[in-house]
Amino acid sequence: MTDLLDGVRDHYRATGLTERLKTALAALGPENQRLTPQQLGALDQFHTRGLAATAELAKLTGITADMSVLDVGSGVGGPARFLAATYGCRVTGVDLSEPFVDAARYLTERTGQSGQVSFQTASALELPFDDGRFNVVLLQHVAMNILDRARLYREIRRVLTSGGRFATFDVVLNSGQPHFPLPWARTPATSFLLTAAETRETIEPAGFRTLAWQDDTEAAKAWIAHLRASGPPPSPNLGVVMGPDFAQLAANLGRNLLEGQLGILTAVFEAASAST
Repeated sequence: MTDLLDGVRDHYRATGLTERLKTALAALGPENQRLTPQQLGALDQFHTRGLAATAELAKLTGITADMSVLDVGSGVGGPARFLAATYGCRVTGVDLSEPFVDAARYLTERTGQSGQVSFQTASALELPFDDGRFNVVLLQHVAMNILDRARLYREIRRVLTSGGRFATFDVVLNSGQPHFPLPWARTPATSFLLTAAETRETIEPAGFRTLAWQDDTEAAKAWIAHLRASGPPPSPNLGVVMGPDFAQLAANLGRNLLEGQLGILTAVFEAASAST
């Protein structure tokens, strides 16, 4: 297990990330100028369909201002900042990559949200929180890196209140083997894809009832086609975070979606009470 975690950490190592972000963000204004979550949208939404996917998932989940939200695998913090700005809720993010957490804190300072949004380094399999701490847990493009899915979903259920919502937006396996490298794994050694059916069969026994279940593969394909037609992405973008080969990683994701090896799943679950 330790070797697997080290492999995932290595993929998201992002050495010198915060300094690279400071340099890239200079194009948007001086260091003391407050930025908006929308200005960072091309940079901090590390999943298919970007900010639109986060917005749709949040709407399905029914987040309100009085809720406490956990973003598991929070990356550089884009979804957490968006949720806090949009709904007024308090958001905590956890990520396995220490450079990502440092960068998330820096970007959150730049948006003036540090009092409402916090981040810490932690494994999704050992969340450092008490039972029933959160009303909502989000998981976006994270589960593909985790071998022990049953443990992941049990841990998410543990930190949710009864009746709380768990929302996932993830890549699933359709058929065959995907082409590598991919945004979450440069080799198959740290990629642990399940089919949509297997995902549901693993989540529900962890103590969840399905509320929403939708195949967003076609929407993802349309998004990729639009990106290709639009030319180079605006700067700063995810290349700052993931390095110069990110264009190849993203292109392979698009190829796998178009050829049918991979799909995109959106689902929302309710945490069942302990007696059910």
